[in-house]
Amino acid sequence: MSRLWPWLCAASVALSLLMLAALLTLLLTRGLGHFWPATLESVTLDSGEVIAGEAVREIPLPHRDGEERLYFTANRDLDSHRWRWVEINHIDERSTPHALVRLERSPWGDFIGYLTAVESAGSHLEGEAAWQALKTALTRPPPERPNATLILKSAGGETLRQPLNEIHRAYRPNAMAWWEKIRFWSSGVWQFLSEGPRAANTGGGVWPAIFGTVLMVMVMSLIVMPFGVLAAIYLNEIAHQGRLTRLVRIGVRNLAGVPSIVYGVFGLGVFVYGLGSSLDEWFFSDSLPSPTFGTGGLLWASLTLALLTLPVVIVATEEGLARIPDAQREGAVALGATRLEMLTRVVLPMAAPAMLTAVILAIARAAGEVAPLMLVGVAKLAPQMPVDGEFPYLHVERKFMHLGYHLFDTAFHGEDIQAAIPLVYAIALLLVFIVLVLNLTAILLRHHLRHQRGQSC
Repeated sequence: MSRLWPWLCAASVALSLLMLAALLTLLLTRGLGHFWPATLESVTLDSGEVIAGEAVREIPLPHRDGEERLYFTANRDLDSHRWRWVEINHIDERSTPHALVRLERSPWGDFIGYLTAVESAGSHLEGEAAWQALKTALTRPPPERPNATLILKSAGGETLRQPLNEIHRAYRPNAMAWWEKIRFWSSGVWQFLSEGPRAANTGGGVWPAIFGTVLMVMVMSLIVMPFGVLAAIYLNEIAHQGRLTRLVRIGVRNLAGVPSIVYGVFGLGVFVYGLGSSLDEWFFSDSLPSPTFGTGGLLWASLTLALLTLPVVIVATEEGLARIPDAQREGAVALGATRLEMLTRVVLPMAAPAMLTAVILAIARAAGEVAPLMLVGVAKLAPQMPVDGEFPYLHVERKFMHLGYHLFDTAFHGEDIQAAIPLVYAIALLLVFIVLVLNLTAILLRHHLRHQRGQSC
């Protein structure tokens, strides 16, 4: 039996790593694959109808033999539908014409069909000349583009006039070489990281959400670390180790298990409606009844998450302090150091890796929290960033976007859930990557401090 336990432990570790690898593989393939220019098909049905779109998946037909295929056909302004289920045995012909064009536009979403002509300032271009003119126009910034109109035709033969200034990107995936597809994929990833959302969060990028997430985590860390470290120092180094101190420790550990939404309700009642309303009455009475601090914002969200992660910081820091041998304290006092000097010059430097461990745990929990943020400051779309060029530069009273809430909103509140699924994987992958980068930064700093301490010893 004693030989079985190591094998069980190793199997548990292997299973955990396998599940983690499977999760990351799913996010990588589905998330990064969202930006690859998928092949477009022209499909002729046995009824004579012709449709064009991207084949998404196939499922068996219910209660009978055969399968049906889901196509993304776009063109919501023509037939009010963007998806089409087609029975495979009803397909007469499939082809991938090089002339099929996919346009990313607003407000109607994507268009899939053919570019017939481009009309601009009395000129009328058709065929390949029209396509080259469109590509050239899209390389310019939107204010510098010509006032042109595209003449489009769907696979079914319907004609549509499309203003050029409503188009974000245009491409013909079937005519692309592999290096062109890689360049297009790279451009799509960059736009996803650097632009703001559009089309009810089902298109565009997530840069405001990235910025808001990182900024909130940084402000939260600056708030929670001093209070958490000072509380841990008091409980471990200063307070009398009696029944009351033990009860406080039990209370702190129990607070770590309180549901996050409870902290959100507390932040809404105390910070937003309590402190925020008071600040508005004292300093911003001229702007009432429009609140300045009496509504959710970056400051109240950071304070709420600081309270949420405070027990984690206290526990991790106190455990680090408890591992420091008493001989280190006694030696410093014996050499003539005061109690304050002993704490600041001996104990705290030795406990610095434990403090950074507390930061890592706090970041890992705070970066992915969504429930409390929905009550104290996160927004579906924040038109103004919390940081800009106007004094005081950091506007903590403003609402902000957050990747976790953006993921939730895209997955469940979008107009087209099916179209949002690939974007959900991409946002989830990005959120995991940001948490990983923040944690690795703290881990490397902790390793550096340990290495320095080892050299000094």
